[in-house]
Order: sequence, then structure tokens, then C-alpha cells
Amino acid sequence: MLVANRGEIACRVIDTLHAMGIRAIAVYSDADAHARHVRAADAAVRLGPAAATQSYLDIDKVIAAAVATGADAVHPGYGFLSENQELAAALEAAGLIFIGPPAAAIATMGDKITARAAVSERSVPVVPGLSRPGLTDDELIAAAPEIGFPVLIKPSAGGGGKGMHRVDDPADLPGALITARREAASAFGDDTLFLEHFVATPRHIEVQVLADTHGNVIHLGERECSLQRRHQKVIEEAPSALLTPQTRERIGAAACDAARSVGYTGAGTVEFIVSANAPDDFFFMEMNTRLQVEHPVTELVTGIDLVEQQVRIARGEVLAISQDEVVLNGHAVEARVYAEDPAMGFLPTGGTVRALDWPTRRPGVRIDSGIDEGSVIGSDYDPMLAKVICHGSDRDEALDRLDEALAATVLAGVGTNIDFCRYVLAQPQVRQAELDTQLLDRLVVDYTAPAPTPAALIAGTLGDLDLGSADDLWSSAVGFRNGAPAPIVQRLRCGDDTYTVSSLVTASDPQALTAQVTVTAQSADDGDDEPLWSGPVQLDHRGGPAMTVRTSTIGEPWVVVPERSRRWVCGEDGTWVMEPARTLSAGSAAAAAGDVRSPMPGTVVAVPGTDGSTVTAGEPLVVVEAMKMEHTLTAPVAGIAAITVTVGQKVDAQQVLAQVQTDENE
Repeated sequence: MLVANRGEIACRVIDTLHAMGIRAIAVYSDADAHARHVRAADAAVRLGPAAATQSYLDIDKVIAAAVATGADAVHPGYGFLSENQELAAALEAAGLIFIGPPAAAIATMGDKITARAAVSERSVPVVPGLSRPGLTDDELIAAAPEIGFPVLIKPSAGGGGKGMHRVDDPADLPGALITARREAASAFGDDTLFLEHFVATPRHIEVQVLADTHGNVIHLGERECSLQRRHQKVIEEAPSALLTPQTRERIGAAACDAARSVGYTGAGTVEFIVSANAPDDFFFMEMNTRLQVEHPVTELVTGIDLVEQQVRIARGEVLAISQDEVVLNGHAVEARVYAEDPAMGFLPTGGTVRALDWPTRRPGVRIDSGIDEGSVIGSDYDPMLAKVICHGSDRDEALDRLDEALAATVLAGVGTNIDFCRYVLAQPQVRQAELDTQLLDRLVVDYTAPAPTPAALIAGTLGDLDLGSADDLWSSAVGFRNGAPAPIVQRLRCGDDTYTVSSLVTASDPQALTAQVTVTAQSADDGDDEPLWSGPVQLDHRGGPAMTVRTSTIGEPWVVVPERSRRWVCGEDGTWVMEPARTLSAGSAAAAAGDVRSPMPGTVVAVPGTDGSTVTAGEPLVVVEAMKMEHTLTAPVAGIAAITVTVGQKVDAQQVLAQVQTDENE
């Protein structure tokens, strides 16, 4: 079987194929030539350049790879071509098996407008709205008052929240429609939109279904996916704490009816919106005609391998599981690990994974990952790196295990959302299962990146010493003044804060170092250093690219990864990026104030600003896309704009894309 995908889902599918004795064939782009899924497969075929349109999304190349390697079938994973009816039809024409539903079912459910019509014929409830092909902006604007604000703009094609916009004020609707059409056309090649009424305090509940080719359809319970940001799921769990057994039975039956409405076969997910204020009422949103990202939580509570079931159904086997045999045991929770910076508006990050340690030895922990140490995380694909999934006897135990597993994860070299996930798990509303799809957007307002603990600062400082030998240690760790040992003082910056670590080495040998350490923080008010911690430290420093620092003071282990002029410090308290503190001169600071820099590597997709024009502070100048997300960069000050990039241009993180000249910086 050829796996037409990449990353963690390709690795996950390959694992099951090997367990079933099936030869696994990987495909890859130039960006993924050394990726984990390529090494895990029995064979691998290059598809083309990094751009997905020239590799993973090229149907002809995927089919040619399957034919050339003697594959019998193709598993699409999720994303890319997983819900593409053209792939399903082309595989059938080539005599290959598609691990998914018939092309007609994909076509009907892939268009949210036709999907709503199909399930309505089976009496599955749908959200009030306006949905038909070819709706113009004027028609949508005219219908909105009757639908009732707030409304939700939704693309007819695609998923993942791309192109979706909530609009509360009628005056904002025209602009939101323009943006939604551009995003939908870019993501799906189809800018068709429709409108739905936005359900108050909505919860996102989805039901996993399995349907064989002999007319049998069952469901495997539901998943709670309400913890999402910008319509992108972050934390999912199974089962939902909202539903009673009676509602669970009703919503499961409705999901099965939705599958029957299109002659569905394989594994699929029917998504519903449920008001937290009226949990007995649910409305069909859409059907995902593929494996879901969050499928592991269902696997953990049912004990059923969904990829194995997909393969068996595609072989023509009768489902070996009846509805009465589906039992939900305990509770499972999943956190998606993204390459993004929550403290900076969730901007995509990137880089090389310098150190990686998953807590796989802990009870009830499962890791689905597509990365290894040395993996390069670029801007060409989705920012999800891995999933940490935990199972417990009940919801509280599952949440506790997930938090502990995230705390024990070491991932250095790439900024992630791990700390944000822990922040979310600690919120009272989450612990009490008082969820809705806007909760994360409310919580993020109060989220800030955690300040480094004294332990992290000490590790970051001592981890930078050269301990190759006793002589090297002494020369690098000890300063001399008038022939006597003197403290080594290092100033570090973490985020916007500056810290000072003073270390006076008192004893040293090749295996250990003893030092008296003082840690201070610079006050934002007067610039003075305020004491944070002082005491003795015993260090056992084991060298290498990723250095493990073990001391009796800061616990063990801490991993310190020097990377050019900065260092990553990872431990159970969190992960921080530290760099030497530095200051700008008055002149350079004034010039830099007008710079418009890309906060991440990406591609320029729009330039709303005009070179040489007079702009006000906050006026949009350049739009950059990275990892399927658009980011509008605005003028930092008022002045004359000088724009140095064009649409389609690839840019690096911190590259100057424009500059606004003022009297102070010209």
C-alpha cells in the first residue's frame, strides 16, 4: 500500500500496515527527503519539489508512484488528497484501491451545500442558514439579517477552519466575505461560500462511523472537539462530558443516517454543533470523508484500530464489530503539538529539532509523531508536529496524565504551543468540562509566555560552559581578578525580559562543578536588578550538541541546546529560548522602529500597501502566508512606506519586507 501523505499521519498508517503484514510505500517531496515517514517505509518515491501542488497534491505523480512500486492500494491519510474525489476516481480507473469512500460520497459531502441537502433528506437536523451553489456576496449580505447575526461565513469546499469567519456586525460582512473568498480560493481552489447562523455557546461534537460495503453502519461514540482556536482544533477528548447516554445514542444514530445518505463506506466522521445551553439539540455541520487527526482518542477508549478497519473494509470484509459490541472504556485526551508561538499571536515558527524526548514510558501515554532529532520544520506544510494522547480510567486522570506528559516532553530548536496546552488544561472551565468553541479565543487574551524560572536561567548559563576537561572547565568557568577567582557574569534575554546570572566556581573536576550562583531580574521601572535566587549549585554536565545539565538545585534533567547566538533550555518547568542581552543605540533604535519584518518564514500573498505612499500607524502593508495561515503586517509608525517585496516572493523570518520612514529615522 502506498501512503500518500507525510508527517505523523504517514508514520501512524505505516505502523498499522506493518502490523498487518502489508508492505508500506512512502512518497516525499524534496523538503521531506530525510523525513521520518520516509525512513519508516519499506520503499519511498520522490514526487517533486517542496511545493505541495508539485508533489503531494499531484494526482498523476501519486498514481505513477503507486503503479511503479506495485502497490495494490493508496491510503491518503488526512489533508492533501484525502477528500479529493478526482483521486478516488483516478485510482479506480488505474485499477487501484482507494482507502476511503466512493468518489460520489466524497463529492457530495465535500461540498457543504450538497451535504446539508443530502442529510436533510434523512431528517438529520441542520443549522439554519442559506446554502446553495453560486451565491454572490450581495445575496449573502441580503440574507444575513433573516438568518440572524452573528452569522458564520463558511466555504463550501475544504475544512480545517480555513476561510471561516464569524461576523457580529452587519457592517463587517462585506469585508469578511472578500477575505473568506480569497482564503477559500487559495486553500481549496473554490471560493463558493454560504452562511449559517452562529449557534450560541457552541460545542463541537463529532461522531466516528464505520461503514462496510455490505450495508452495515456503526458508530464508535463521539469526540469533544470544542477546544479550538480560529476553528482549528487544539485539544480533543472522548467521550464528551456533555452528552447523556440517551443523547449519545440519538446523535450516533443521526451520524449513521448521514453516512447512509451518501452510500458511505470506510471510516468517516460526522460533525455536529451543539449548544452548551441545550445539549439535547444537535445540528449537522459537515462530514469528513477520511480519518480525522483526533482519531487516536476514539481508538484508546474503544480498543479499535481505525486504520486496520479502513483496510479491512477496502478489502471487502464484513464489519466484525456490531453496534452492541462497541464499549467506551475510560477517557482519552489529545493535545496537538504545533510549531507556533502562542505568546506572539500563534505565529508559525520553524527551525531544526535539536533535541527531542517524548514521555513514552509513562502509563497511558501514546505519541503520534512525524519528527526526530534533526528534522527541519519549514513553512511549506501544516504546522502540526505531533500529538500527545493520554488515556485514563476517568476524565480527571486522563487530563492529569496529559499535563504530566506535556511537562515531561523535551522539544528544543522549534517554538511550540506545549506550554499553552498546559495553560489550557489548568483552567477551571476545562477541568469542569464547561467548554465551547470560543473558550480558547477568550483564554488566549490572558495568556503570556511564562517567565523563565531561576532553575532554567542557571541551566542556560552553566550549560554553556565547556566541560571537555578539567582544564577547559576551569578556563571557561572561572574569571580571574588580581590572580584570584572572580564571578563570571552573564546577562540573558528571554522574550522582553533581561536577567543576570553570576556564577563563582568554588570547586571543579572533570565530572563535576560546584558554584555559588546568584540570579537577578532587571526591573522594568528603574533598570535595577532585583534578586530572584541565590545558592550553591553542583553541576554534572554531559557534553554533546544537546547538553544535559543535572544539579542538586534545579533537578534533573535539563537539556540545554546552544544554537548560534541563543540557547534552548528545556525541562519539566517549560521550554525557553535565551539569548545574550544587547541594546540598540539611539540611532539604530529609531531606524529599526520603522522596519516591517516578517515574524516567520513564508510567502508574500498580497501587498495592500503602495511603495512611496503616506501611511498611518496600523495600516496594512504586506500579507504573508505560512503553514496555511495568512498574517497581515501593518505600518508600525506613520510616515512614508518603502515596500521591498512582491506577491509570490519567499521571505525569511525577521526579513525586512517594508520600512516606514519618519523624520526620526530617515
